[in-house]
Amino acid sequence: MSRFDRYILSQFMVLFGFFSLVLVSIYWINQAVRLFDTLIGDGQSAWVFLEFTALTLPNVIRIVLPMASFAAVVYVTNRLSSESELVVMQATGFSPWRLARPVLWFGLFVGLFMSLVTHFLVPASMTQLQNRQDDLERNITARLLTEGTFLHPAAGVTFYIRSIETDGTLTDVFLSDRRNAEAPQTFTAARAYLVADRATENSGAKLVMVDGLAQTLRSDSQRLFTTHFQDFTYDIGRLFGKAETPFVHVRYLPTWQLFTREEAVMALTGSSRGDLVLERHERFEQPLMCMAAALIGFAALLTGGFSRFGVWRQIVYAIVLLLVIKGIEGASFAPVRANPALWPLTYAAPLAGFAIGALMLGWTARSRRPRRVEVAA
Repeated sequence: MSRFDRYILSQFMVLFGFFSLVLVSIYWINQAVRLFDTLIGDGQSAWVFLEFTALTLPNVIRIVLPMASFAAVVYVTNRLSSESELVVMQATGFSPWRLARPVLWFGLFVGLFMSLVTHFLVPASMTQLQNRQDDLERNITARLLTEGTFLHPAAGVTFYIRSIETDGTLTDVFLSDRRNAEAPQTFTAARAYLVADRATENSGAKLVMVDGLAQTLRSDSQRLFTTHFQDFTYDIGRLFGKAETPFVHVRYLPTWQLFTREEAVMALTGSSRGDLVLERHERFEQPLMCMAAALIGFAALLTGGFSRFGVWRQIVYAIVLLLVIKGIEGASFAPVRANPALWPLTYAAPLAGFAIGALMLGWTARSRRPRRVEVAA
């Protein structure tokens, strides 16, 4: 790699890191706010919140990398043009094709990084995130231990704790189970304890109430039956029903399984063959989109040449072209999902981006080629 290529490439990488950090922060904070409301509202700790937000980071990176590569190339090219560096390079004999070589190097590096994200980091993080979500769904203690709030862990069930002492004792417990309309039950207790029960398949915990009252209302006779008890054990698992089979999405699985175990993957995820084919080819298409976005941003700005007023028009053209490419990407996915035999359409968007970039570079090279001047004899 020549000194010129290293210089331009270093500029691209620095701005790429900056725009990636900014865009990832924006998307990440947006997701973190939703996670904070969900997790903290369910009584989870701050550590669980940080763990979940960290697991969503690879998928956020996958979303913003094409935009970050495009923004970095546009910003650097605009600065080189405004400071007349591109004019000097062209005056020394550098053609648009030669100027685009560091852009291709940059696109290759970003594409390799995107491949690492799509093939390894995203499936691993999404799988771990789903496992942790399933663990929290089964963690009844975290879902019930919220003092001073009426909780509804299931339809027709209300649970309340006035306070939780330092030794784990629950004081002034109220439990209303109205799922059986013929005989709704209400339990009140001065104290209660959540006791782990490994033999219980669904919940793994039982609620032991001490010094309380059980009330049952018979709807047929409208009679209220009350029972005072010294201690009473309530199966918490009945509040949540049987454990459901964990949901598995095709995005959670490694790429090699999508190619070698199609039938097993479709049976496990419940996805159609079109979804499977689209997912595995999309993982190769996204790195190419990073390269195409970088090439479009550079080629569009290079068509403007030097101007004291800048190349803002070319920047607008580049953004419009990128939106067109993203539109092609979105439109090409639906046919592939409906008919897996059309999987080459998955690569229509990056190929169109390469073609548009090449056409703009060719047009720039031709328009700036010195014309032959014929002198009459």
